[in-house]
Amino acid sequence: MFRFIGSSTLAALRADQLTLATTRAELEATRTARTDAEHRAADAQIREEDAANILEKTRVELAAVRAELETLRAQHLLDAEDRVALRALLRTVRKQADRSDRVWVLFRHGELHSVHASVEAAEEAAEAEGAPRSGWTSHTPGAALPPAAEVAWRVQSLPLGGA
Repeated sequence: MFRFIGSSTLAALRADQLTLATTRAELEATRTARTDAEHRAADAQIREEDAANILEKTRVELAAVRAELETLRAQHLLDAEDRVALRALLRTVRKQADRSDRVWVLFRHGELHSVHASVEAAEEAAEAEGAPRSGWTSHTPGAALPPAAEVAWRVQSLPLGGA
């Protein structure tokens, strides 16, 4: 069976065919653009998550650094207070230097507590801080000292004017 198509119908079919091809090309371009946009959006999401993770790690590190800085500042202040106390003790020792060539140093658990002109003054200072009134022993020069942790209070004689 044959069918006759008029020239106007043929022209319309050819125009429809051209429109269909153009529409298909536009559809394919749109699909490609959409796929590319989805990939870019996924990449952007991954970069955003990576940046958020890096930011959180940086915040944690910053908090740790700030805490360490505060600790170091506090330690610095304590060190400065210790230097002031040592200078005051040194001034006291220098004022008393004309009385004797020795000073008596009071230690509490092995740490310098105070400097005194006499053994009695050192013992009185320790007793004022709560040390027992009895049980004092003297250290023999040249003998080994017991560990500081084992002795709550100790009075030790040191020469003036040198190490």
